[in-house]
Amino acid sequence: MSTHREIRQIIPAQPTSDGDGVKIQRVAGFNNAAFSPFLMMDELKSDQRSDYVGGFPPHPHRGIETLTYMLKGHFEHKDHMGNVGSLRTGGAQWMAAGQGVIHSEMPIMQDGDLHGFQIWINQPARDKMKPAQYHDFQPETITEFRDEKLALLRVLAGDITANNTKLQGPLTKTGVPVTIADWQSVAGSSVTVQTPQHHNTMLYAYKGSIKVGERVLMQGEFALLSSGESFSMTANDTSGVLVFIGEPINEPVVHYGPFVMNSIQEIEQAIKDYNSGLFETY
Repeated sequence: MSTHREIRQIIPAQPTSDGDGVKIQRVAGFNNAAFSPFLMMDELKSDQRSDYVGGFPPHPHRGIETLTYMLKGHFEHKDHMGNVGSLRTGGAQWMAAGQGVIHSEMPIMQDGDLHGFQIWINQPARDKMKPAQYHDFQPETITEFRDEKLALLRVLAGDITANNTKLQGPLTKTGVPVTIADWQSVAGSSVTVQTPQHHNTMLYAYKGSIKVGERVLMQGEFALLSSGESFSMTANDTSGVLVFIGEPINEPVVHYGPFVMNSIQEIEQAIKDYNSGLFETY
């Protein structure tokens, strides 16, 4: 008999700023095993250019993957390896920092609005000192599926089985298996998603509200689900929900700024390597 996942914890996104004063809503779970392999989710949403105009000037990373997804607006990536990516509305960018990368990220408003997300994914110890990688996925490459009620499921990473339909996203080479999807729904729409029993599962409502079992998830709330082999969502109104499913990494997490490693000694080495200019040689 299959087990159904329910909401076990709701975490409200918290307002903060990062980069050159960019205003964001953040949910962080660096020290929460139920988040793994995900570490953090930032939501960028504004109709005021002053909220983000400074962007994210050149800065380093080691030990993580990032996935940036734009619902509306553009996002420009440049890194020390020579990669340049201009992300359009509906597209995504993926970067595996590995041993080290220095990059900049500049959000750009479209039609007076900006709305996007950056998701941090932990790298297992075996990958933390591998060469960095980068790839962008323009909107036409994102897997999409519409049901009879015109609800839309967009699959960015990994694979997902929703309402008995299996879909594969364009990003498949993450360090551990992860699924990241976006369910854009209308009132009364519902979806049932199959999940590996041992994977962690999370939801973030960025628009409207949905019901999962007997609990309601409101806009700006992040839900950790219980273990199980499936879960169901029903839209209370016009809604948007990010779905996160991933294989947990059962390793220590030590986080300091842009670096995520397995020990304080590795963090100290990352700082030393960056300050000595070693990142620029990778």
